[in-house]
Amino acid sequence: MLYKRKDKITKSYDVIVIGSGLGGLTAAKKLGLAGRSVLLLESHNKLGGLATWFRRSGGENIFDVSLHGFPYGMVKTCRKYWTKEIANSMEQVEKVVFKNPDFSLETNFTKEDYIRILTDHFKVDHGKVISFFDHLAAMNFYDNSTQTNGEMFEEYFPGRSDVVRFLLEPIVYANGSTLEDPAITYGIVFSNFISKGVYIYRGGTDEMIMRMRDNLVETGVDIKLHSFVEKIEVEGGAVRGVRLADGSFIETKSVVSNGNLHSTIFKMVEKSKWSPDYIEKAKKVRLNSSSCQVFMGVKPGEMIPYSGELIFYSEDKDFKTDLILSPKTNSQTFSLYYPDMRPSMPNHHAIVSSLNARYEDWEGLSDIEYQRRKEEMTEKKELEQQQQQQ
Repeated sequence: MLYKRKDKITKSYDVIVIGSGLGGLTAAKKLGLAGRSVLLLESHNKLGGLATWFRRSGGENIFDVSLHGFPYGMVKTCRKYWTKEIANSMEQVEKVVFKNPDFSLETNFTKEDYIRILTDHFKVDHGKVISFFDHLAAMNFYDNSTQTNGEMFEEYFPGRSDVVRFLLEPIVYANGSTLEDPAITYGIVFSNFISKGVYIYRGGTDEMIMRMRDNLVETGVDIKLHSFVEKIEVEGGAVRGVRLADGSFIETKSVVSNGNLHSTIFKMVEKSKWSPDYIEKAKKVRLNSSSCQVFMGVKPGEMIPYSGELIFYSEDKDFKTDLILSPKTNSQTFSLYYPDMRPSMPNHHAIVSSLNARYEDWEGLSDIEYQRRKEEMTEKKELEQQQQQQ
């Protein structure tokens, strides 16, 4: 059932899932299918976590904040745990465009097409290309390898910064990978994407999340929004329940947190409940970079000529992962939305310009400086988009 904001929960549960991002939603669904009594708690006013959306004032434009492109694995997950209706609405992106000082090209972002481009366009030895992809395919999260992304690329493509740009740039945007990061942070993510290309949800993120919500309720999962979990109560090494910001306590036998890793470990659970060794290891976990986005809606009557769904655009002559994450970057991605993306809005054209950022580059700014930098970035991206269309 869907609890209302003022409803008080008095029953206990086998499992409480904290956070309704895609991971939390799927965990709740799987546990519900397994016959467990499940409560999904979300602190915000809608489900989805980072898979969210918003409308401009007046409602004439709606924007997806994320899910501009995801790997085929998400399609398989939806077929396994969700519904055919949801899975069948996920369609492969036809054209991904790269435009930068090193090269301009198009791809459907599949392994086969990448092999073709690396051999035909970049003139890399075919055997070396196959060896590289075989190396990625053999990777797993349990490898005890110290090889960095930079070392891996130098091994297979020495001195080819253009090839590195083609291979690494999309993943820098996807998960903030740098040349100094372990190669596995790149290899597994990239392999997932190129297995069958990049996908989008036809109908919009809002439609997908609403379908998931309805399916969760049908499965028997309870859901409550506006429920900020302040503390996970642990006694004798076992979970007793969770305490919400309004002071209410909900009993449960176990908790699955899809919230921020550091918040879960260091804020929701008392430090004394963890071993010192676990705490020290958790402190070393580096959270992903943030995404800064500029949302542009095209006024009624105007349109965007089909140019592909994803464009990786850069005016930076040198490809450097640190520069991509810097406020000084001249690199960004453009996600283009055409009317068939949202059949319910037949005249809707929109552009989302995205770039990654590091928190430390923004945390020390005053409110005035922060607002000024946002305005400067918005103006810069709008000007670049106008120049690109010309």
